[in-house]
Amino acid sequence: MIALLILLAAPAVEPGFVSLFDGKTLNGWIQVDKRGSGYLVQDGNLVCPKGGGANLYTDKDYANFILRFEFRMEEAGNNGVGIRCPETARDCAYAGMEIQILDSLHSKYKDRIKPAQHHGSVYDVIPAKTGYLKKTGEWNNEEIVVNGRKIKVTLNGTVILDGDLDTVKDPEVLKKHPGLARTTGRIGFLGHDSLVEMRNLRVRVLP
Repeated sequence: MIALLILLAAPAVEPGFVSLFDGKTLNGWIQVDKRGSGYLVQDGNLVCPKGGGANLYTDKDYANFILRFEFRMEEAGNNGVGIRCPETARDCAYAGMEIQILDSLHSKYKDRIKPAQHHGSVYDVIPAKTGYLKKTGEWNNEEIVVNGRKIKVTLNGTVILDGDLDTVKDPEVLKKHPGLARTTGRIGFLGHDSLVEMRNLRVRVLP
């Protein structure tokens, strides 16, 4: 009966989407550059613990897709969603691309980060709108759509980034971020030694 109740309580995956996380194991994921305990599964959540983490990559490549997930973090929390990452990349923000996960309005970061380092930004490349994160410790809903050269990030129902990689023309940025040219790669979570939890990870492949 208890198992049945847990099953009934589990959120349904939308038509066309496939779950990336079973809530019990790291099956389907590969840890690269593991620090401390690496990523853990706790209380049905995918957890990057404080003082630990890694680059946690899917075991298959994705080119064009819709990624949906929920996350919450500690104060000043810092992580990232890797997209089109090489499978062994230690720094996907440059070798691939990173969509920032950051408590970026925290006083720790005031006047210390650039616009393209705020939450939801294509890290160091395209800035996102700020002010749409929930209070620290509350669950946020995020959707990332990657389709060709277009990237759109929706946070808690608001589009905070609607970008086109073809608008990035600065030679120095392109040199620093060769991953902007990639067309496929791994989806990942890029831990930065602070507590961030994820759940309800699901993906839909686009043609």
